[in-house]
Amino acid sequence: MVVKESSDGDVDRIFQALADATRRDIVQRVMAQALSVSALAVGYAMSFAAVQKHVAVLERAGLVTKQRQGREQLVHGNPDAVKRASLLLDEYEAIWRGRIARMHDIVADDKSGETS
Repeated sequence: MVVKESSDGDVDRIFQALADATRRDIVQRVMAQALSVSALAVGYAMSFAAVQKHVAVLERAGLVTKQRQGREQLVHGNPDAVKRASLLLDEYEAIWRGRIARMHDIVADDKSGETS
């Protein structure tokens, strides 16, 4: 029951990109509105080049796209990639909830056997 729309490499890139707090913040900011890399860099205590590298990681993961507008490149969030990650996490949650339900049933069966 694992999402197969994305390859393992695609999934790895998405979760590796989201493993960093700065990149998660960038995704959150550009999902609200497209921002230039310069505008993004103002919000962090790091160099413009470091922010560019974070954006490049997010772009390789498909979580953001860049679109040239005049002299700037605007970074846009990609809701489809975020949704893919969310669906995958939902599937993992369903697997764990199923395991917990089966353990609950086993414990309940043991308890009912003790009383009879």
